Amino acid sequence: MTDSRRNTLHDVARLSGVSYQTVSRVINNHPYVSEETRQRVQQAIEELDYRPNRAAQSLAGTKSHTLAMTTFGLNNYGPAQMVINIEQASRAAGYDLILANVNDTELTSLHTAINYIRRWEIDGLLVITPLISTNYEALQTLCGTTPLVMVGVGMGLDIPSVTVDQEEGARLITQHLIDLGHRHFCEISGSLVWFDALARHESWLKTLDRAGLTPGASIEGDWTAESGYRAARQLLENGEYFTALVVGNDQMALGAIHALRERQRRVPQDVSVVGFDDIAEASYFSPPLTTVRQDFDLLGKLGVESLIEQINNPTVTLTQHVIKPRLMLRSSTQSPG
Repeated sequence: MTDSRRNTLHDVARLSGVSYQTVSRVINNHPYVSEETRQRVQQAIEELDYRPNRAAQSLAGTKSHTLAMTTFGLNNYGPAQMVINIEQASRAAGYDLILANVNDTELTSLHTAINYIRRWEIDGLLVITPLISTNYEALQTLCGTTPLVMVGVGMGLDIPSVTVDQEEGARLITQHLIDLGHRHFCEISGSLVWFDALARHESWLKTLDRAGLTPGASIEGDWTAESGYRAARQLLENGEYFTALVVGNDQMALGAIHALRERQRRVPQDVSVVGFDDIAEASYFSPPLTTVRQDFDLLGKLGVESLIEQINNPTVTLTQHVIKPRLMLRSSTQSPG
């Protein structure tokens, strides 16, 4: 039997006929490995009597080809899409990904999540930070020398980050309604403790102001279809007059359309309704929903690319990548009757 001290992860890879990243996935019990490949790697590990020594790898400066990510709000569409696309981009780049979900972005919760992640040897960390209360300087201090990229943050931050221009998305969709001839607007915003919701709400107000229009009532939802339904009912029960309803995301728009129909308000003949996100079901709403598309695929790729660039070149200076959204025109909007 070969002396295990002479064998490395690369020896196992050569014997089993796979990449060293695949051997790492098998050792870390990663799900994206076929059973046949897993058995072949395990057989090579046993034959070589290979024993991974993570501490030695770390001391030697060997990369683990493992990234980590902390996220908040995983039950919401945006963060869930970010996670899915970051995971796919990591895999495509030959990296494993460890995920830690937190219930809030308070520093103590992030500290707990990062300490959990550090049970593994990681090369870099991505943090999804959608709340405006996030303390970036403290978070960077907490991560120390670990390369860090923040995802879904506010615009204009001079930190390694990737984000979507939420203000531009809200401007596009509000201006679309103005161009159709609408002059009476109400809004159902997302939770205003989120960057995205606040940016969309403030951009809605600015766009109306530039057009010389007075905004109608705005009610805050919690991103769910139920909250959109309740908010739309409240607007109607309060006697608000509006021909255009700007809604903070597609799920809330779905609930709002249902509430309008209950009160015999036709969409779009009586009220034009718009959403945000362009979820997969948006084109199958009745009527199909005019909305804003966020490129979550590009967001994931840019986030992982930025992190790998830091890993490979620790002295590189990175700031913020901003992705422009797209207006998706469908049948839920028309000129006011």
